[in-house]
Amino acid sequence: MFDFILLIGQHLAHSIQIEFTRYLIGAAGVASVYWLARRWIAARRIQPREASFADRRREFFQSFQTIYLIRVERGVPDLGILLGQVVIMAVLHDAWFYWMHRSLHHKALFRRAHATHHLSRTPTSWAAYSFAPIEAVAESIYIPFMLIVMSMVVPIYGFAIFVFLGHQIARNAIGHSGYELAWSGFTRSPLTGWLTTTTHHDLHHTEGRYNFGLYFTWWDRLMGTENPKYHEKFEAVARQSVAAATVAETA
Repeated sequence: MFDFILLIGQHLAHSIQIEFTRYLIGAAGVASVYWLARRWIAARRIQPREASFADRRREFFQSFQTIYLIRVERGVPDLGILLGQVVIMAVLHDAWFYWMHRSLHHKALFRRAHATHHLSRTPTSWAAYSFAPIEAVAESIYIPFMLIVMSMVVPIYGFAIFVFLGHQIARNAIGHSGYELAWSGFTRSPLTGWLTTTTHHDLHHTEGRYNFGLYFTWWDRLMGTENPKYHEKFEAVARQSVAAATVAETA
């Protein structure tokens, strides 16, 4: 399993190396062809100014930085740093998701960008990525941006990215599953109440004005967008499951 995890990180690093090779071949290839054909294409120049060597050097190093912006730590993971990176990724992603999601509910955007997802009035786990193209871009563009920004501060463990992405899809699918597995009192406890539940997102699909959070409830609570019936609905489902289990045991 550990070898497989390391392979994920190595694959990411390898992908970056491949992209840099592609860049070199493309940029150098075009520059060489155009230099060889310079006498025949001189009249095709768009601007009269010709780029200097300094211009080309700057473009090369900026392109190099762009390709290698996500710095991946290839060593054996330090557990504390790894967990810290995963937590930071989740917190940042949740903040992005809340405000992006809430924006998509604006009347100017909802029909074009988010109505497709809300066709799932009774969602299942298959609805996890059921997005219109605009929302698909809004949902996906942040993760690489977040990784790039984080890697400017410290190299990111490949395994941390692996864990975060696994957590993301797991929470997404569970949130759309239609089944509440958390226990009674979960939403009121200071130990667990800050985590979203399946009921939390299910209510969003039935009453779209509330519950915009992804992993955590704090943005909804802070901004007053938590469904006022959330705790009541959750407890009704949780107690119902307990009652059903009791009946099954005594049957």
